[in-house]
Amino acid sequence: MRPPFRLLTLLSLTLLATGCRDEQAGPKPRAKALPPPAQARVLDAAPADLTWRSGATFAGGGVRYLGTRVSPPVAVPGQPVQLSHYFEALRPMPQGWEFFVHVVDPSTGQMMVNADHGFAAGAAPLGSWPVGKVVEDVHTVPMPPSPGRVVLGFWQGDARLPVDDPSAHMGDNRIFGPQLGGAAPSLPEYSVRRAAKAPAIDGVLDDAVWKDAAPVVLRGSFDGRPASLRTEARLAYDDQHLYVAFDVEDPDVWGTLRKRDEPIYEQEVVEIFLDANADGRTYNEMQVSPHNVTFDAYFPARRQGMDLGWDSGMTTAVKVRGTLDEPSDRDEGWRVEMRIPFARLAEVPHLPPAKGDRWRFNLYRLEHLERRQVEGQAFSPLFVGDFHALPRFGLLVFE
Repeated sequence: MRPPFRLLTLLSLTLLATGCRDEQAGPKPRAKALPPPAQARVLDAAPADLTWRSGATFAGGGVRYLGTRVSPPVAVPGQPVQLSHYFEALRPMPQGWEFFVHVVDPSTGQMMVNADHGFAAGAAPLGSWPVGKVVEDVHTVPMPPSPGRVVLGFWQGDARLPVDDPSAHMGDNRIFGPQLGGAAPSLPEYSVRRAAKAPAIDGVLDDAVWKDAAPVVLRGSFDGRPASLRTEARLAYDDQHLYVAFDVEDPDVWGTLRKRDEPIYEQEVVEIFLDANADGRTYNEMQVSPHNVTFDAYFPARRQGMDLGWDSGMTTAVKVRGTLDEPSDRDEGWRVEMRIPFARLAEVPHLPPAKGDRWRFNLYRLEHLERRQVEGQAFSPLFVGDFHALPRFGLLVFE
């Protein structure tokens, strides 16, 4: 899903080289931040037990970043960790610069967590720092699902405060902070079987291929816990197509969007993401709503260059078990079938897929419980609020 479009409430899709924009998507994290300090903490020196020591400076030696303490230093994905950052103003600094903190993929620099916030909960903007004293900022972030790097700095409009030492940042004025995360939970695999006969795309799910396909139940996208409402998915393939079926438990089946490629991810939807060559960059996203409205997009890199002009060529069908858009009664749910042509997907290694080919993929559901609280479900739990968390995609293995 995507950014300020979506809940996860969903946000902006393009990662810009300048400025600080939130680009997470999916349901909001459940972890509660620590209460903000009543006032900024000013010290004579940084603590001795810093996890990461820096000393790099901004703005021609105007500000020094001393380092960061991570507590606890080791945590499971999704667990809140406290970051305490320490800076020193070496001369008076101008007003108007805001603080940012990002957790990024170390190899690509792409966003994993956006933790932008006012320095010391807004109590100590950069222009107010006493010269020669150490100021502290404390906040929490969720431990990322795979190893991440904290980068931080100051922004104003579309500019970032320059970092003086080129080796202390990635060329984007986001100064290096500590590494987060260790070994991530193992990725689930789905063995997709070849269909002896293609299913009829009617949403009924009574074809023999679905009886032969292995079922998988989606789990909470943040933490892998059992979801509030059951979603079962199955996949199959033949020489031309990938087939996907969802069986969705839903007491209130609804949706207001009716046009293709509208932001149906802001309502109730099922989705599949496919990274056919498993490069962690190029991928396709396909969605279906209870009204059988579809959304499909191509991405040349994670959350970058979203191409809505791309046409998946998929055929879909939905069968609602209940009364669509009627909140006064109780529905059973809805079922979805998708037929996706391999030839339309990005960078497919073999056409048709060869036995043993291993793609990266994920399956999702967004459910609005009582049309208010958003719950994300996934085949491979993400442990962050971003359905585009490519390192957490599972494996699709062709039998």
